[in-house]
Amino acid sequence: MSDDDEAKQVRSIFISDLHLGTRGAQADLVLEFLRAYDAPQIYLVGDIIDGWRLKSGWYFPQAHNDVIQKLLRKVRKGSKLIYVTGNHDDFLRDFAGLQFGGITLVDEIIHETADGKRLLVIHGDLFDLVVRNAKWLALMGDWAYTVALACNTVVNKVRRRLHLPHWSLSAWAKLKVKNAVNYIGEFETCLAAEARRHHADGVICGHIHHAAHREIEGLTYINTGDWVESCTAFVEHHDGRFEMIRWPQYRLKGEAPVPVVVKGRPEPAPALVEAA
Repeated sequence: MSDDDEAKQVRSIFISDLHLGTRGAQADLVLEFLRAYDAPQIYLVGDIIDGWRLKSGWYFPQAHNDVIQKLLRKVRKGSKLIYVTGNHDDFLRDFAGLQFGGITLVDEIIHETADGKRLLVIHGDLFDLVVRNAKWLALMGDWAYTVALACNTVVNKVRRRLHLPHWSLSAWAKLKVKNAVNYIGEFETCLAAEARRHHADGVICGHIHHAAHREIEGLTYINTGDWVESCTAFVEHHDGRFEMIRWPQYRLKGEAPVPVVVKGRPEPAPALVEAA
């Protein structure tokens, strides 16, 4: 019996920011999660392969290749894979709209839930003014982020041996710095506004490595987080209910996943200034 046969069956899986090709990627944990959950439709919400890092030097160990092979195996067994491009894998954006062997490559897409809601699925980097207007600054920030992750790796090796949950230094720092908190809030508001522009009930995104679910001006905002710091993903159950999965805390401590309820579409509102 294969791993997929024993996996928990859900309607949809949403996962982003794996950053395969970097030393900070938690590929082993991603593989554990993909063995534990299966769905007929899987959304990769951007930054799955880190093209920025691979340009400066090739790093793609067997564990990273195993994640790719696991996803392809799910496709061969009948799952539909929707790859939403991000800024770190923007080399794929020239091929948006391409479909091949159960895989669809898009820049954004509308997902319809089991209970009839419409959710915009988009990576979110187009609403990050640093990425759009000062890529050199984004690359500098990426370098500093990599240094922080290297320090954090040592800490988490010790924590794993003690069977303690994964802890993120950079995520902790972001929540302690006022400007970072303000940035996250503005990012969320912009993505909610973009969902309204698409006449959707909400948005599912990634990019800022900060898993969240909240209601913003009557719209549902879901951020899938990442698999470098928070190790989170969202799943949709067959009744349309959404659930945040934290890994490996959920596996190690048996904590119940956080239920997420997507509300119905709000009444039509006046047009907003474009979020970007």
